[in-house]
Amino acid sequence: MARKNENVREFLATRRAKVTPEEVGIPRGNGVRRVPGLRREEVAMLSGVSVDYYTRIEKGDLTGVSDVVLDAVAQTLRLDDDEYAYLYDLARATQRPARARPTSRTSTIVPQQVQLLIDSMSATPVIALSRRLDVLAANGLGRALFDVVYSSPTRRSAASAPNLASFVFLDPAAAGFYDDLDDAAATCVKILRAQAGATPHDKKLAQLVGELSTRSSDFSALWAAHDVGVHRSGRKVLHHHEVEELALGFEELTLDSAPSIVLSAYIAEPASPTAERLQLLAAWEATEARSSATDDVDSVDTYSSTGS
Repeated sequence: MARKNENVREFLATRRAKVTPEEVGIPRGNGVRRVPGLRREEVAMLSGVSVDYYTRIEKGDLTGVSDVVLDAVAQTLRLDDDEYAYLYDLARATQRPARARPTSRTSTIVPQQVQLLIDSMSATPVIALSRRLDVLAANGLGRALFDVVYSSPTRRSAASAPNLASFVFLDPAAAGFYDDLDDAAATCVKILRAQAGATPHDKKLAQLVGELSTRSSDFSALWAAHDVGVHRSGRKVLHHHEVEELALGFEELTLDSAPSIVLSAYIAEPASPTAERLQLLAAWEATEARSSATDDVDSVDTYSSTGS
């Protein structure tokens, strides 16, 4: 029995709707088109396959579909690199029985050496993210920058990792933290959608998507669009409750030794107002750290004096 994937159908249909006939050299003509973008028969013609064959593909049945055909469809639909990778992930999930990835590739435990690397980048805010957007670790400045995320009520417990997508969609404080909340929301969904294609049987990811779909209509609408992407570099403007506006460039760093973890480093232009504010943030973080250490000592002294 053919294995079908509903995500294949929805993904290809939404991509097809985004390509205009003019973009691929098809005259629009005088008739009224009943669908936005390309028709199935037009995609089939441009991809060099029969209409029946392409229809079967778009319905989610990729049994026996070759890489050559997938390449042709991807080119016709003008998929970018991230969309192209997502289509192949969906195809692999459809064509093969699902197998869990080895633990070493899905672990969300930050190795000690990676934590030491993060800590050594003390002048730059750095956070370590899982592919589900859990904040697994940070250096001091990174934790200070994302202080509002760590203190968010969306965090399940003090021992659990905060999740950026949960913060963006479920915490009203996100609107004050991100200068462009719509962009942050769209980015989160694209990353989660791409990860869902790469690991379709990740139960924790499915639970996260289910919770966000239930509790956020904005998330549901964005998820239904089937847009995918990977956050690699760019610029963000964030608003911190202590130092106000920070205009930061960012770079995503991947590690061969920990492929399931991504490091996000936030960079300020030298001698810029943001660079000065990062220094203020570092001073605030150091003060908070000393205060926390003093509170811990006081707690120990109080316990020792009362005895047990």
